[in-house]
Amino acid sequence: MAATVDQLIGKINPKLYAENGAELLKKYGSWDKIPAEEVVPKPASEHKLTYDSSADQLEPIYFYILDMMNDRAMKPEKLVDNFSSSPGSGHFGEMGQRMSVMQQQGVKILGDINNVLRSVLNIIYDLKDFRTRLQVYKDSKDKDPARAEAARLSLKQIWLDKVDINKGVQGNSSIKAMALSQAGFVTLLDAFLAVKDEKEVAKMDLNERVKRIVEQRIQEFNVWVIQSEMELNKRYEIEKTYLKSQVNSLKIYAQWAKPYLVAAQQLQMTDMSKNPSLVKAFNTILLQLTLIGSNKVDVADEVIANNFPTELKGMKIKRDYFACTLIDFSFRGIPQRASATQSHYVFGGLSEVTFRAYALNADEKKALSKEVETSLVSDVLKLIEGATTESLANLKDEIEYYLEEKPKEEKKEEKSSSSGGKGFGGVIADLFYPFAAMSGRYDKEGSADTFSDKKSGDKKKEDKSIRSDDYIEKTFLRKFAEDKAKTTTFDLFEIYKKTHGMASFPLNMNKNDLS
Repeated sequence: MAATVDQLIGKINPKLYAENGAELLKKYGSWDKIPAEEVVPKPASEHKLTYDSSADQLEPIYFYILDMMNDRAMKPEKLVDNFSSSPGSGHFGEMGQRMSVMQQQGVKILGDINNVLRSVLNIIYDLKDFRTRLQVYKDSKDKDPARAEAARLSLKQIWLDKVDINKGVQGNSSIKAMALSQAGFVTLLDAFLAVKDEKEVAKMDLNERVKRIVEQRIQEFNVWVIQSEMELNKRYEIEKTYLKSQVNSLKIYAQWAKPYLVAAQQLQMTDMSKNPSLVKAFNTILLQLTLIGSNKVDVADEVIANNFPTELKGMKIKRDYFACTLIDFSFRGIPQRASATQSHYVFGGLSEVTFRAYALNADEKKALSKEVETSLVSDVLKLIEGATTESLANLKDEIEYYLEEKPKEEKKEEKSSSSGGKGFGGVIADLFYPFAAMSGRYDKEGSADTFSDKKSGDKKKEDKSIRSDDYIEKTFLRKFAEDKAKTTTFDLFEIYKKTHGMASFPLNMNKNDLS
């Protein structure tokens, strides 16, 4: 069973927000090794509302509280959004059909992605072969005589095996065939390998018949070297262009797959089969929602309001503190069609809303975000990421080399001007941005460049330690943030209760909350 958000907060700060924090720290040593499922939460304050009405819809409760948080500039974030329907309900069948359609479309496009990816692999292997062969041509023009001679001998061997071997009906007119099987041509092969051009043939001590054949073949070889290099360069550039088009196709397919994969994941129900409220034959739905809102403690403003000593005004604060309110919604509803002609449902039933107060510093908020992502990201998304991003990221260096390589005449211009395009790191990022975005891993601009860099670069060991509060933080900032969180949390609870005519005393309220 996945840990709840209040358990994650208790894990991050077990001394303050876990009843068994001392025991867990003694057992596991540090907070990051504590299993969140073992944490017994202990918020600064807690209030609970229970509202049961099968006639009224559940949506107004959620949106009323959400709007109250927005009015207080708390910048609410949704951390959890799970649902599960009983197998015998009409809602289960409706959601199952919709999810199946999304899955089928997503899988179809993923199949196309795999085909294109296979094509990319084949192109890379071809380009490697072309690059190796072109390097021999380049080395044959090297200033180092030994290197140039070795490359030239390699080209002659290729010419003998690929071109000259085809001379004659059965290849008996080739240099190798004549040198190895016909009398009088024993020196033909060695002579051909030794000379560079026709002028050197005349200086060699050979009979005239061998000279004439060597002179003819060396001229053919030299022409072949020039033409074959030109042809290889053309094919090399064509293959690079084809590689670019295939990568662009992958980007298009990934964008097409995104909405289907996201929708399929969002329509997937959470396993709540052990919950006693979910009976297979009943027409029931369970919803779990968690919101968190926070207000930053502004030291300068609080000094002016006489909430802090004046000495703190000019003091440099090492990290920010936040008054946080965590709101858990637990809905047990009865799904009903809005009308006979409409396919969407409305929900009425039991609503349990729990308000909890916490005081978190900037380090703890950052740790909470990572813990929530790690704990709540679906295994399905991890598999999608592994099947796409990681597989192509392994080819990053190779593809980047070919996509960014410029023809010879363009290389000089490229040196004088910075490239405005993205490297393959950016291409990989854009290509698999949908999958990164699905798990929340993208930068603020909506690009997955940051994600790509993390995948391809050396992974640095993250410092998971959270520095303990110093005297000022503990005495003033933490205490004030906690008091403010209690007040804000109680206000949200009380305002909703009064505006909706709920006169009952809240459950699980701390005794000091009303003081």
